[in-house]
Amino acid sequence: MITLILALITPIASEVAVSVGDGKQVLVDGIQRVPPRPKPDMLSLIALAGVPRIVSEIPLPASVIGPPSSVAITPDGSLALVTSSRRIDPSDPASLVPDDRLTVVDLRARPARVLATVRAGAGASGIAIDPSGTHALVANRSEGSISLFTIAGTIVSLRQTLTIGDVHSAPAQPIFYDQGTRALISRDGDHLLSTLHIEGNRMRLDAGGIRAGLRPYGLSHAAGTRFAVVANIGGGGHDIDTISLIDLAGPTPRVVDTAGVGLTPEGIAMAPDGRHIAVNVNAGSNGSPASADYRAYGEVQVWRINGSHLMRVAKATVGRWGQGIAWTANSRTLLVQSNVERRIDLFRFDGSHLRRSASLRTAAPPAALAVGGR
Repeated sequence: MITLILALITPIASEVAVSVGDGKQVLVDGIQRVPPRPKPDMLSLIALAGVPRIVSEIPLPASVIGPPSSVAITPDGSLALVTSSRRIDPSDPASLVPDDRLTVVDLRARPARVLATVRAGAGASGIAIDPSGTHALVANRSEGSISLFTIAGTIVSLRQTLTIGDVHSAPAQPIFYDQGTRALISRDGDHLLSTLHIEGNRMRLDAGGIRAGLRPYGLSHAAGTRFAVVANIGGGGHDIDTISLIDLAGPTPRVVDTAGVGLTPEGIAMAPDGRHIAVNVNAGSNGSPASADYRAYGEVQVWRINGSHLMRVAKATVGRWGQGIAWTANSRTLLVQSNVERRIDLFRFDGSHLRRSASLRTAAPPAALAVGGR
């Protein structure tokens, strides 16, 4: 269902969004539970040209556990890679256990179709594809490792899995930078960000790491730009949480600014032009209605990178338990997921204001989001 609210957006003709939804978890009084009759996990392919619309919905394994960047699109728009960090426990249908599946999806088929399933590591979660479209990284949250894959046409192959911390380090989200030769990985279990060197089809871990804030989680970077940004989700949903700006230009990444955004910045995305950052903030909407911190709505915020500082320029209300957030290629339109309402809102951004332009309703509660295509 599409509800047009203001003017239509007009991104490039072949640009698409991929939303993946988790049907096996619902939010009940602030607690994530497996419902008695789980629905299928689902991928929704969204055409963005003209009137935004869902053109395919196909079942595949996905999960709301982990950063809402568990889907990535190749630079040519031909493939989506989707991780699944949790599956229903075969011995206990009310519980979840770690999953390791990575699903390869053909986005050019109509409807979109699954091409293959490969294996990463336990708790396969945040994923990134390099600017050349030849490598992908998957963070394995339940085993403290990172998996490196090669992409050759439609063939995705595991090349290396590298331990970067103990089982409690919880690697969350990787990004590529420096033309795909280096990577940064958030670790919300031990509050670190680690740096990798990508050397052909192998990875090498730098010693040590940097600290941006409590529980660095979502992480975003626009190819060819100087900065990355990380969402620090804090200690328990009661204290103000932060985002941090990271300068990637030197031999070692360094944090240059941190700003408070509210409770639980779940999704974070840097605009492709590298000038703005968007944050999908739960703002208490994922808590119990009996909590003093509860609000019946979340908040999307846009921050400008002003030199090496962060400055908030716009905000708008969205639905509850916000997840993924993504920009279109022209850096003028935002897509924002609200899990409880099973909704994706589209906003126009003119540099100073956010204006809602359309809303889409998905078959499964949305859990992760990516935009791509040429």
